[in-house]
Amino acid sequence: MSRILGQAEGFFEACDKGRGWEGCKEYCHPSATFSCQSSTLSEVDTLEGYCEWMKNLLTPIPDGHYELKFMAEDGERKCVAAFAVFHGSQTGPGGPVEPTGKTVATDYVYAMEFDEGRIRHMTKIWNDTIGLQQLGWA
Repeated sequence: MSRILGQAEGFFEACDKGRGWEGCKEYCHPSATFSCQSSTLSEVDTLEGYCEWMKNLLTPIPDGHYELKFMAEDGERKCVAAFAVFHGSQTGPGGPVEPTGKTVATDYVYAMEFDEGRIRHMTKIWNDTIGLQQLGWA
């Protein structure tokens, strides 16, 4: 396994298990950027901000977990892509509405760009509308 693929796997696990920036920063440049073309994440532009968002998502969805389907590296471009499905039920407080008990299974992709062995930018590809509808949030 290459160094950046190992870094990507470590980051993915830490981020999607809700460890926040504290658990993710060792895999990232301190000023790593983030982008996602979704209304839910439209104001998040740092990877630190996204890691904290994922951590906070596990309050209203305490059983939230991922199912990693695919991860691959493009060594020439120093990028790693990961495709996964996020699963969970809104049974906890802190969502935009009272707990609905509804479940979500939403696909997403992380496209991680590396510099000197650490993530410098990540793009999340996600149709937030479908996931929010499944939870009863939209």
